[in-house]
Amino acid sequence: MIQTNKQQGFSLLEILIAFSILALSIGILLKIFSGGVNTAVVAEEYTAAVQIAEALMTRTGVETPLQTGETSGLENEYYHWRVTIDPYLLNPEKVDIKALNLVLFKVDVTVSWGEGNGSERQIELSTLKLASEKPS
Repeated sequence: MIQTNKQQGFSLLEILIAFSILALSIGILLKIFSGGVNTAVVAEEYTAAVQIAEALMTRTGVETPLQTGETSGLENEYYHWRVTIDPYLLNPEKVDIKALNLVLFKVDVTVSWGEGNGSERQIELSTLKLASEKPS
């Protein structure tokens, strides 16, 4: 009687293909997770920038006078900000705020951040604020 050796198992080629598929799958998963982390970092930066802009907008007219001009600065050594205050003219046929001794100002707050190599991001918030006109 002749015995034939019938071994059960995987060939070397099957193992190499399985490892290749595994390596590709792990690479794709790592790319997906790193993209998610990057998105979370960008979202955190935008949130901080919006909070800075809202704080600056709230302070304008309360801590700083509401008068025409521009101020700028640096927050947390990363976020550059600029506050611009300009008079805002209304249609006098519709609203006459001069009769009420009020002046309307447009307040623009711009916050920008980034490394400065073309990947700089920025947000801009605008609002209108009323101030009482000083009698002359």
